[in-house]
Amino acid sequence: MRKFRIQNSKLEVEKLLPGLKRNILLASYTTFKIGGVAKYFFIAKQKEDIALAISWAKKNNLPFFILGGGGSTLVADTGYKGLVIKIQNSEFRVQNSNIVAEAGATLNRLSKLAQENSLSGLEWAVGIPGTLGGAIWGNCGAFGESISDKVQEVKVFDSHEEGIKILKRKDCKFSYRTSIFKKKKNFIILSAKLGLKKGNKKEIEEKIKKNIEYRKRTQPQLPSAGSIFRNPKGFFAAKLIEDCGLKGRKIGKAKISDKHANFILNLGGATSKDIKKLIKLVKKKVENNFAIELEEEICYLN
Repeated sequence: MRKFRIQNSKLEVEKLLPGLKRNILLASYTTFKIGGVAKYFFIAKQKEDIALAISWAKKNNLPFFILGGGGSTLVADTGYKGLVIKIQNSEFRVQNSNIVAEAGATLNRLSKLAQENSLSGLEWAVGIPGTLGGAIWGNCGAFGESISDKVQEVKVFDSHEEGIKILKRKDCKFSYRTSIFKKKKNFIILSAKLGLKKGNKKEIEEKIKKNIEYRKRTQPQLPSAGSIFRNPKGFFAAKLIEDCGLKGRKIGKAKISDKHANFILNLGGATSKDIKKLIKLVKKKVENNFAIELEEEICYLN
């Protein structure tokens, strides 16, 4: 493991963290457009910034939370009493048939990069409002494919040992919508290498076009976090919710989509409490009707 050099004194670390902000409203940093104030907020534009910010939080006895694109995060109305580190390190490059990208690179940009270089394997990712780091963390996927199918290795910062490690795909312990990173929160994703395949550019473009059209046709456009629940084995969460008669159900300014029942929408002014109440209602109805316990795909920042 390669050690990351960080200054030891509290004062030195604070000097090395320019741009640290206080009392930042998090709603504008999530696709739900919901959430209270973060006591401290820092935008990490380089991988070194991530390590420094974590060190600063540890030296000040503060919890920290890594925020990517905010596409699968529900922030509490009361906000967060620690440091939110917004990942914005986003450099990337093509290396033969691989893409090497930092955690803050968006899936849309990587999908476009692959298309421009006639590389197939990321057509499914177009239209997903997330970052590579977030996608790997939750093993994001669509259209029967997942990011884990493409990951060759992941570079992480171990916040416990304050050093860098390289994890191969098998080390990431990927399974449906999860990975080792959900359990080992000290592993902070810095970058990854994705293995793609050379393909026909026209065919790649056509596949992307069809995926975009499908999303527009089947998914709502109002603020949401995408799919709220994982699909239980052998079932689709959206169909179970629909069969419970919950399409269109509202609580406050939150609503279960009429278009896709696994989406909960912010109609404008919805609170975290509104969303949580709808999630609780859905889980209760599905369990009562089908004896199936739905699991959330989103994460909570309380």
